[in-house]
Amino acid sequence: MATVGLGMPVLPHTPARRRSRQIQVGDVPVGGDAPVSVQTMTTTSTADVDATLQQIAEVTAAGCDIVRVAVPSAADAAALSTIAARSPIPVIADIHFQPRYVFAAIEAGCAAVRVNPGNIKKFDDQVAAIAAAASAAGVPLRIGVNAGSLDRRQLAKHGSATPQALVDSALWECSLFEEHGFEDLKIAVKHHDPAVMIAANRLLAERCPYPLHLGVTEAGPPLQGAIKSAVAFGTLLQEGIGDTIRVSLSGPPVEQVQAGCHILASLGLRPRKLEIVSCPGCGRLQVDIHKLTAQVEAAFDGFHHPLRIAVMGCVVNGPGEAREADLGVSCGNGKGQIFRNGEVLRTVPEARIVEALVEEALRLAP
Repeated sequence: MATVGLGMPVLPHTPARRRSRQIQVGDVPVGGDAPVSVQTMTTTSTADVDATLQQIAEVTAAGCDIVRVAVPSAADAAALSTIAARSPIPVIADIHFQPRYVFAAIEAGCAAVRVNPGNIKKFDDQVAAIAAAASAAGVPLRIGVNAGSLDRRQLAKHGSATPQALVDSALWECSLFEEHGFEDLKIAVKHHDPAVMIAANRLLAERCPYPLHLGVTEAGPPLQGAIKSAVAFGTLLQEGIGDTIRVSLSGPPVEQVQAGCHILASLGLRPRKLEIVSCPGCGRLQVDIHKLTAQVEAAFDGFHHPLRIAVMGCVVNGPGEAREADLGVSCGNGKGQIFRNGEVLRTVPEARIVEALVEEALRLAP
């Protein structure tokens, strides 16, 4: 069989990447010319090692590059060494309130530590010791500034979590580490409003050399959160801003990872996987397109080859869209015309459309 090109074509325009300083999070490079990585955060109790590792395995299978775990208690801190050693991807310890857990995470072998200075008691006078410990272990730090936990000094100065307040807070905390010669840093400034988040990251990109982690914090339920994140990430990444992302949905971590991977693939920043193009529906349809699309999606669940499959329901756009895809079907009058690489292969009864698409996909798969 002749070799065929699978999946969507490479996008003609690749944005100029902001050349940040590169850090190493475990075996994943972040910043510089490294690929944009996808992150998520476990929802298990970190002290429950087995449950946490199971969830890490699930997000890894979904395409996650780096995972963050919460460390709110001594029991969670005690579990870090086992989790870090057994995780298939780098683990970042997420520390709030207690600086002693920062040292515990470094000693446990975590790939990086996230600190939120606005939430850590007596943070400023702990910087020298944290910088020394992180430097000795080769562990980078992520300075995380959120609208909901902004340093009180910045709130008093700016009145609210404005873009400037977020940026000033992040750069102030970075300066404390810089005074001790520690610059192995990554910064995240997050807000629930995409417009504020975009403005803050644009400011930050101009004022520092550090890699940036993008996130619309508390983005909301899956549909709303995915839209807000896609708008914010798409805007910034097209400007070359952003080195890692997390889609903060109110949903399972696997869904967050899947959304992040889809966003990057849509921008040409990650290899494309299976993509289904389908009709939204209209009065011309002669097939239940929503049901058929769901059946095709279910049939190809777990199919890892980067095919573009068009599921079309009428003769207006159907044949054209089907020809543009690797595989396609144009439906009408109880039948489906099957296309492969722009050519009509055969016509099958509506009841056999899904079966026919699967058969042709297996022929195309290398």
